[in-house]
Amino acid sequence: MGTEVRVEGLTKAFGKQMIWRDVSLTLPAGEISVMLGPSGTGKSVFLKTIIGLIKPDEGHVFIEGTDIATCSERELYDVRKLFGVLFQDGAMFGSMTLYDNVAFPLREHTRKNETEIREIVMEKMEMVGLAGAETKLPGEISGGMRKRAGLARALVLEPEILLIDEPDSGLDPVRTAYINQLFIDLNAQIEATFLIVTHDINTARTVPDNIGLLYHRHLAMFGPREMLLSSSEPVVSQFLNAQRQGPIGMSEEKDEDELAGESQYAMPALPPIPLQLAPSSGLLRRTQSPPGEWCRRNGVTPPPGSFASESAAAGLAVGAGGAA
Repeated sequence: MGTEVRVEGLTKAFGKQMIWRDVSLTLPAGEISVMLGPSGTGKSVFLKTIIGLIKPDEGHVFIEGTDIATCSERELYDVRKLFGVLFQDGAMFGSMTLYDNVAFPLREHTRKNETEIREIVMEKMEMVGLAGAETKLPGEISGGMRKRAGLARALVLEPEILLIDEPDSGLDPVRTAYINQLFIDLNAQIEATFLIVTHDINTARTVPDNIGLLYHRHLAMFGPREMLLSSSEPVVSQFLNAQRQGPIGMSEEKDEDELAGESQYAMPALPPIPLQLAPSSGLLRRTQSPPGEWCRRNGVTPPPGSFASESAAAGLAVGAGGAA
């Protein structure tokens, strides 16, 4: 089962450059959350702050009662055992085989013998679709395979929190779709708390339970996927629907003249909210809500055409309840 991550009043600057100020949110235990934002808004810095690689100037990050921002090095070492991290490029050791790369955390941080290590490594490599590739070197495989190998390595210590930095970087749309499905299936299987940093709008619209948006040195919004996808807040609507019209410009923020020139035009209508990806099993994940539930509960009318296959998805929810 995943662990909740509670962030309160987080502020970080490098010298005179403010990255973000007063960021507060909670990553619910066992759910998939995505963090979005224009380039340079500090998404990867946020990821590194959560795991304690970067210390915030102000604020707190609570994990199982421990404040990552103020704890001792010993406490931080212990809390980090809850984490698995998939870095943007996979971060493979180029001179090691995929097997040895995946086995590395077990050899460094446990006292397991080689028989036990082999059993775990082979299980995780099979989970990410790399069975049979154990003897290959990172330079002999594709970028997508390197990311999956990095994911297998992130899983070997049975993490309760999985941090994933730009998993779609350098991947074509087909490979991105495969790795997104892999995240959904893994979450259904291990029920860890996922935080994915991405620029990919399709990923943000179809994968997570929750979405966050960093913009202009603050957290513009964080909440359930349907809340943000039905929001008419200009920054959120513009970014999640990949539109040019709105406050975000080429240099992050448009100037007054640009905004004045757009003021005569209405914001484009929100597109339909797509169904959230379901596990390959066809049953909803434990933390996955039926389509439209947040909108119904909060009296929000979703954009026309949303949840087009809702009747089919409702059948999945019933199936999930029966399976439980």
